Amino acid sequence: MTEMLGFAFMQRALLAALLVGIAAPAVGIYLVQRRQAIMGDGIGHVALTGVALGFLLSTNPVWMAVLVSSLGAIAMELIRWYGKARGDIALSMLFYGGMAGGVMIINLSPNGSNANLTTYLFGSITTVSQSDIVAIVCLSVFVLAVSLGLRRQLFAVCQDEEFARVTGLPVRLLNLLLAVTAAVTVTVAMRVVGLLLVSALMVIPVAAAQQATRGFAATLALSVVFGVIVTLSGTTTSYFADVPPGASIVVLAIGLFILTTALAAPLARRRAKAVAGGGREGTLVAEGDEAGMDRPTRV
Repeated sequence: MTEMLGFAFMQRALLAALLVGIAAPAVGIYLVQRRQAIMGDGIGHVALTGVALGFLLSTNPVWMAVLVSSLGAIAMELIRWYGKARGDIALSMLFYGGMAGGVMIINLSPNGSNANLTTYLFGSITTVSQSDIVAIVCLSVFVLAVSLGLRRQLFAVCQDEEFARVTGLPVRLLNLLLAVTAAVTVTVAMRVVGLLLVSALMVIPVAAAQQATRGFAATLALSVVFGVIVTLSGTTTSYFADVPPGASIVVLAIGLFILTTALAAPLARRRAKAVAGGGREGTLVAEGDEAGMDRPTRV
């Protein structure tokens, strides 16, 4: 372990993994609440065009990906509002158009090739540069400021838009802000797990945390803890086992979800029996449900 920390590239890799492990689940919990768990994958397709444009214009691919993916996320929200019956077709065209556009543009770049896209598609955390770290730190601060600072408002919107609108919240503005924050999270995580796997890091830690917790705040906190555990463990595993870091992180996340589900199942059965049997324990369980994810007013 000491030997690993002696390398500057591993120090940068672990710092990037830590930041992504915190930021991805912090945004992913809202996507899970909205049943849009696959949204991160779609944004990743669009972000590929931004990466390719970065190579074509000789600019930082991360910042260009932030711009393009944010525009793509806004387009997704507009399609969701106005697309109605044919909205899914428009989204599919946007997703696959982003992927195709990235491949085409990178081949037009004098300094780019499909090999350059591989590190962004599947992640290459050990090649994270100092400038990448600066970008990841800045973007992670933005993501956490939005996802934690506006957690009550965002949760209310994700849980019940009509309820949030009645209470006076700017629903459309919050939806757009969440979409842009998700896009930023994708670009933050693409150097760690890759654009094709980033959605897993946004969703799986949240799904695992939901097996063991009942309230929104507890689920958010535990999902961030799980995110940090799998990103740091996956990065360390990739160093010692010489395996791809992105795949290692996702496999560990899936393993953690399976383990959490297995451990939580007996407790869930016990709670169900307690509710069915009534009595003091059943009352406590019922009261606990009041603080759960289904109550937008209790965050």
